[in-house]
Amino acid sequence: MLHEPAAASQFDAATPYKTRLGVWMFLFYLIFYAGFIALNILSPLAMEKIVFMNLNLAVVYGFGLIVVALIQALIYDAACNAKEKELFPADAKVEAK
Repeated sequence: MLHEPAAASQFDAATPYKTRLGVWMFLFYLIFYAGFIALNILSPLAMEKIVFMNLNLAVVYGFGLIVVALIQALIYDAACNAKEKELFPADAKVEAK
């Protein structure tokens, strides 16, 4: 049994835009995450400090990492959808057979 893609792939003119946006967002998140790691390595006791609603810095920073990742996903999705609509208007979109 052959496992082939469910839909035929087509050329996507938005790929360079999506790639560039994804790389920039990854680099931003990498710096944010590296700050978390550096803080844990260089000053582990600072992570115990209570900073917000009786939660320590480690928990707040950890939740911040999760929230930033989710926000970046929403921004990436919206930006890519907008770019695809700009490049491929709905009336000119070719249906996969």
